[in-house]
Amino acid sequence: MPERKETGALRVAKSAKSVSSAVFLSRIFGLVREQVLAVLFGAGTQMDAYVVAFRIPNLLRDLFAEGALSSAFVTVFTEYEHSRNREETNRLVSNVFTAIFIILAIICFFGIVFSKKLVLIMAPEFSLVPGKVMLTTNLTRIMFPFLLLISLAALLMGLLNTKGYFFIPSFASSCFNLGSIIIGGGLALIVPSLGYPAIYGMAVGTLAGGGLQLLIQTPVFKKEGFRVKPFLDLKDPGLRKIGKLIIPAIVGLSATQINIFVNTNFASRCAEGSVAWLNYAFRLMQFPIGLFGVALSVATLPLVAKQAATGELEELGETLASSLTLAFALTLPAAVGLWILADPIIALVFQHGRFTSFDTAMTGQALRFYAVGLMAYSAVKIIVPVYYALNDTKWPVVASFVSVGLNIIIILLTIDRFQHRAIALSTSVTIIFNFLFLSVILYRKMGGYPVMRLFSAFLKIALASAVMGYGVIMAQGLFHPGTGTWGLLIKVFLGVSIGIVVYLTAVTALGLQEAREIISRLIGKTKPG
Repeated sequence: MPERKETGALRVAKSAKSVSSAVFLSRIFGLVREQVLAVLFGAGTQMDAYVVAFRIPNLLRDLFAEGALSSAFVTVFTEYEHSRNREETNRLVSNVFTAIFIILAIICFFGIVFSKKLVLIMAPEFSLVPGKVMLTTNLTRIMFPFLLLISLAALLMGLLNTKGYFFIPSFASSCFNLGSIIIGGGLALIVPSLGYPAIYGMAVGTLAGGGLQLLIQTPVFKKEGFRVKPFLDLKDPGLRKIGKLIIPAIVGLSATQINIFVNTNFASRCAEGSVAWLNYAFRLMQFPIGLFGVALSVATLPLVAKQAATGELEELGETLASSLTLAFALTLPAAVGLWILADPIIALVFQHGRFTSFDTAMTGQALRFYAVGLMAYSAVKIIVPVYYALNDTKWPVVASFVSVGLNIIIILLTIDRFQHRAIALSTSVTIIFNFLFLSVILYRKMGGYPVMRLFSAFLKIALASAVMGYGVIMAQGLFHPGTGTWGLLIKVFLGVSIGIVVYLTAVTALGLQEAREIISRLIGKTKPG
């Protein structure tokens, strides 16, 4: 019997399975990291300062490590792999790494020098609390080199993905979390005896974690025969092409960073602890985003880059539709579950040490509003790389800047009533707009993709998720295991378990064949042809 050709959907699912397993470990360690922060610092002044300090270099990290740079590099590197010899490809790699190292080293230097000014711009209301600006400034200076380490790690990740390595690059982020937990947590217990705030230890641990994320990937990089040598040729056509792709993409992604800046600025004006509440809530949101959205994006990028490079637009459309269907099938029920189980999940994960029941309630309110945009977050992470693969950065730029204006308008209209919840709500509304806008433009640009199949799948998934939500609510009313750790664990476990069973039953009854096949592939119940 001839072997069945593996479809784009199954290829994405197969790669996404490797990424998801690694990202799952990373997100587990990430939650442990947040638990350490919650136990040691709660949601007070030190935690607010740490979040803002980390966010300053992290804004630039999102541009370089997980955005324009990685996508542009993968696009050009894929072309070189198919049309150039190994010597030319190695030359491109060395040139890109050298150029990025020099640029980011300069950015880090000026970031450290002007840290206080950056803090006052991002969180001006911190000046109302004695010592809060200086604490945030010192933390920023410690963590700024994280930008350089994590960006180089992202370049390695993109390169290794194109060579078929998915688990190790995705697992590398676990090393960041482990470094933060072990080194940061350990130092947080030691540095107070030296006369420094405990939060300094977590800042050093964050920097060490970035170094570990880079180092863990280098053995595989060397195994593939790549070597980075100091080399800079600004006239190199490969480097210039990356520059042409990255500059407008950075302009577009800068709008996202403006949104984060705006949100942080508004959050600093709300009640003490608002920055931390939003941070804890979004960290929980990052679990399904990373597990589903990032995993599918990483798995899809090399495939769509190849299909775009070879002009296979019909296959590209099929890959996009299949990836989005899987994203919908995984994130929509997850969003419903987060809305219903927000408080018990937060209490179970964070409500220990200095993290109080009031912090749980405030974080839960933010998480529910963030969950509204979960599906769109994951979908945008899939659809934007398709634009990069098609060498079109114009429309993501337009969508991002329109989102900035929409974000500011929504916050101004709602912040007096909703306080920190307004920021989470606005974030979700703008990302939903972003996804819908980019979907329509891409449909016209590609001459169409299976949108009716995608819409039909969405309706079935939405109905199945609604049935699941009703089942979870009914089950929650029947069981009252208590508010202790074991009671919360039982409540969350039962809620999640019942939700999964009801959702899968509903999906099967509604005949969502494609999603069922891919999900089965992800959990290893079927094999290709």
